[in-house]
Parts: sequence; structure tokens; C-alpha cells
Amino acid sequence: MAFNELKGKTVAITGGGGAIGTALAHGLAEHGLTVAILDVSLESAQALSNALSERHGIESHAIGCNVLDRASTENARDTLVQKCGGIDFLINGAGGNSPKASTDIEQVAKDTPDLAGSFFEIPESHFRDTLDLNLMGTVLPTQILGELILKRDQGAILNISSMNAYRPLTKIPAYSAGKCAVSNFTQWLAVHLAQTNVRVNAIAPGFFLTEQLKFLAFDEAGELTDRYKRVLSITPMHRFGEPAELVGPTLFLLSSLSGFVTGITLPVDGGFNASSGV
Repeated sequence: MAFNELKGKTVAITGGGGAIGTALAHGLAEHGLTVAILDVSLESAQALSNALSERHGIESHAIGCNVLDRASTENARDTLVQKCGGIDFLINGAGGNSPKASTDIEQVAKDTPDLAGSFFEIPESHFRDTLDLNLMGTVLPTQILGELILKRDQGAILNISSMNAYRPLTKIPAYSAGKCAVSNFTQWLAVHLAQTNVRVNAIAPGFFLTEQLKFLAFDEAGELTDRYKRVLSITPMHRFGEPAELVGPTLFLLSSLSGFVTGITLPVDGGFNASSGV
């Protein structure tokens, strides 16, 4: 097994019931880690936890946790201490976009009298909700759960950023701003903790073939929409990623193979960020 040093260590994954969290959980369980699934839906967390134990024969725990609520996250911390004695790694997987914080149009036409569907019509509350989910949904669990890693005097924190942090996509300003802030926070915290044995990094997924992307990228006839045809045209590998392809970078950034790596955001994007499209 390539990452034997990780066997028996404990990782907590917030938003663990989501597509990325699920893929990472299976990948880490395959390498013998104890996996704690933290999710706002305890039912989803429990279903995944059961699957991890049955498929991989590892210890797994399901914990209900709202990463935007301090009391809920503190309860999750206490449960982790009770059941696992603490954690070695934290993966901040909670996040996402909301259609209510998105625009319907990509660009405002010159001299348009109608701003419907534009940035100017996004309600402040919806913009703030999406921003909070992505930024504070990373900051708060890091504050509360990260102390458990510091107490073990070694370990790593891994944040989930996005290609939107490098190249903001049209239509999703709040999500793009939130993920950009996550990348910046990753660098800040890495410096803050650099004298400890706790490293802080992030991965920035490109376009991955999750159920959500399938819903957005394909029309009712199963054909790619024009928007996602453009995505593939400027992705040098000309394909979407599979969630399991995030496991390797995650294992690397959690393991001692990256022992002198901290404060980076690693693109996992098929070359999307490297390409000008020309």
C-alpha cells in the first residue's frame, strides 16, 4: 500500500455526504484511515459511514454537523473526541453554489434598460448565504476542529477551493468570491501554523462529472449544453474529471510526501487553468 503511514489515522470530512466528500471518503478508507463523516444531513452521513465500514472494513462515524453553526460544530468536535480521541486530518468539503445567488445571463448588454437576471438583481441575503457557506463554512470548522489536530502536534488541513478561485465563471459571482476567499484563507492559515507540525493546503477541482454537473451540463436529450461544450473546448484534456481522480492529490497533501508543502492550492482540472483557449 503506497500510503501505509496514513493507516489508522483519523480524518474528519465536512460536507462528507456530497459527491466530492463521498469520493474522498472511499479513497481514504481504502488506505485504512478512520473516516468521520460530518454532514448537515445525519441520514446521508450515516448511509455513507455504513458503506465505508462494509466495503473497506474500517472504522467510520457519522456525525450531524451544520458548519455555519458554532454550537453544532462544537458538538461535532466533542463527539469526535469521544469516539475517536481526536483527529489527525480535517478536510473542509462543505460548500456549494445556489441558483438564488446566480445570474441568468452571462453579460449585461450595452445600454440595456432591463437588468432582470443580472448581478444587480441578486438579493443580498442570497449572495451572503452562498458566500458564508463557502468561506465561513471553512473558517468555522477549522477554528473548532483544527484545535484537535494541533493537540496531536502533527497533521494537515485540506480545504476544497475551485477553479473559480483562479478564473471566475460567469453567472456565479458569490460562489466564485467565496472560493477565492478559501484559497486566500488557506495561504493565511498555512503561514499562521507554519511553526507547528500542521500543514494547510487546498485542492481546486475543475469540472467533475458529479450528479450536479450532469444536471447542469446535459440537456433533456442527453446532449451537452452550449455552455459546457465551451468548457470542454478550453479544457486541454477535453473531458470532465471523475471524482475518484481527486483522491491521489488528497493522499499526497495529507501524507509526509508533501511534508515541505504548505499554503498551496493545487489545481486538479485537466489543464483548464493553464489554457488560454487559443
